[in-house]
Amino acid sequence: MGLGPVELVFIRFPGSQFNGGILPALIDVVDRNIVSIIDCLLVTKTPDGDVELLEIEDVDANPDVKKLQQYIAGVNGLISDEDIDEFAWALEPGDSAAALVFEHTWVKPFRDAVVGSGGELVADIRIPGMVADEVLAALEEEN
Repeated sequence: MGLGPVELVFIRFPGSQFNGGILPALIDVVDRNIVSIIDCLLVTKTPDGDVELLEIEDVDANPDVKKLQQYIAGVNGLISDEDIDEFAWALEPGDSAAALVFEHTWVKPFRDAVVGSGGELVADIRIPGMVADEVLAALEEEN
């Protein structure tokens, strides 16, 4: 079978401040075959408010980015201009972001077992953790 579920995340770095703390966590989940990175695009909003895009393979100065390049499967084009337009509003002038597409590789053996047992996927709903936390906090306040 093909890919597992694919997800696009857009991570903002206010003031384009990076400390490298994301890379070890990302590499850990890739190494443990939880996710595979399929595509990555770097986005910057200039002081004038223009949005600039840079493919991850075109970055050669930053050692963290160089290391990340080794973990990307190299499927380009999954991040569309429309995706960037949809998320670029969240950037202030001087901010940067990473648009990251990853496959939930952990799902593939489970999916194959479901299909092999005659099961069918009926729904696939993703609820961001922050939303679930807010709902649970609101429910706790009600009680």
